[in-house]
Amino acid sequence: MEEILRMEHITKRFGDVYANRNINFDVQRGEVHTLLGENGAGKSTLMNVLIGLYQPTEGNIYLHGKPVKIESPAQAVKLGIGMVHQHFMLVEAMTVFQNIILGDKREKGVFINTDKARKDILAISEKYGLDIQLDALITDISVGEQQRVEILKALYRDAELLILDEPTAALTDIEVEGLFEVIDRLKSEGKSIIFISHKMREVLHVSDRITILRAGETVCTLPIQETNGPELANLMIGRELVPSQYEKVEAGGEKVLVLQHVDYNKTRKHNGLNDVSLTIAKGEILGIAGVDGNGQSQLAELVTGVVTPDSGDVDLKGSKVFSFDPLAFIKQSVAHIPEDRNLQGLVGNMSVCDNIVLKRTNSKEFSSAGGWRLNKRAMKSYADAMKEKYDIRCASIEQETRNLSGGNQQKVILARELEGDPDLIVAVHPTRGLDIGATRFVHDSLIESREKGCGVLLISADFDEVLEMSDRILVMFEGEIMGEYSGKTPPIEQISLAMAGNKGVEE
Repeated sequence: MEEILRMEHITKRFGDVYANRNINFDVQRGEVHTLLGENGAGKSTLMNVLIGLYQPTEGNIYLHGKPVKIESPAQAVKLGIGMVHQHFMLVEAMTVFQNIILGDKREKGVFINTDKARKDILAISEKYGLDIQLDALITDISVGEQQRVEILKALYRDAELLILDEPTAALTDIEVEGLFEVIDRLKSEGKSIIFISHKMREVLHVSDRITILRAGETVCTLPIQETNGPELANLMIGRELVPSQYEKVEAGGEKVLVLQHVDYNKTRKHNGLNDVSLTIAKGEILGIAGVDGNGQSQLAELVTGVVTPDSGDVDLKGSKVFSFDPLAFIKQSVAHIPEDRNLQGLVGNMSVCDNIVLKRTNSKEFSSAGGWRLNKRAMKSYADAMKEKYDIRCASIEQETRNLSGGNQQKVILARELEGDPDLIVAVHPTRGLDIGATRFVHDSLIESREKGCGVLLISADFDEVLEMSDRILVMFEGEIMGEYSGKTPPIEQISLAMAGNKGVEE
């Protein structure tokens, strides 16, 4: 096979910290080469070196056998390297077509021949099975369609090597299958793909070869035919991972949250709630199963005070809720692990320390003079303790949170939300985009909170996660509750039917 890319002895150091150390990595034409590793293993740094965002401290890059020095993302594009980031780089107020041609410098002169560009884009779209609506606004299309726009944007710029960073993190199961079909089409046309993912089943399904990184170094590279999921998991984390067997409980204690016949925006089936009733007791995990986009986000917003129901009653800790605003819910000891940690969970340009104490800056522990003067020493001491307790891997607690890996960002949120002894935790896709080790840490943390008597509302599009964690399971479809099931002996077939819209009998 023809070698497209070779990275030799790549080292990237930030001060005294090695993000990459002596990494060797290559990609052949028409293959999917997966980069596998825990959060903070060095995958993103290596890719940032490849696309010119970082310059390697040591090492060389070869494209088609020739040495290259990639000094900027724009140069990477000219060299045929395209990257589809986990968080899409699209302008929401512009159309699909405008986003694809935005910044295109292939034609000389001031004006772009839009008729020719449109014709070329449609031809590429048809060739690779990338079904898109050229004149639709980005805000009006699904996440899966946005991803296809990003792939098409790279192909329009003549990318021969595509980097897909956590490409399935925000996709539904159907959209994931569609992405795999696109990848197969790309491979058949001789395109090469670097696939970055933590989802073992997807890695085993889509990869030709897998390179495992751990602590910034290469562990090994394996052909897919010579490995399996357990072996990859053990290589990735450097220790044997024992399958989780969380004990399921039947909590009969005090109700921490009760919803009765709640409606919100009910005419919009995928963005509303229709006659939703549920209860969560202290010391149990209630899991919400269902294909993403069936009212789960709105349920989370309602029980954290972000939106107000149109009708129905919400009782929190035995009292009816009249004022729906996030601060009121925070004061009632409701913790929130939001579905988008960057948009809703963290202030990216603030430090790890500031994000950890963000909800407690008015407490006597961290402030004086009525909250006007912060006790920086106490804040730093506390943040250092949380860094150790939650194994937050950062250069220091003064590092900006946006520069952490996804798993470490999530640990910052956990440190902030779980340490206040909440009565209710609303955890929405809490392990989305996380590796196996970070996922286990999140799960263990939620179980520990349950054991302390906290009620947990777990909303996840990962069916396996719901099955593993939940004491009781509710299924949502088009904003309605389709059935309630035991977490101890879950009837998989009935739950699957309920997720497809068949109302089940409550158990």
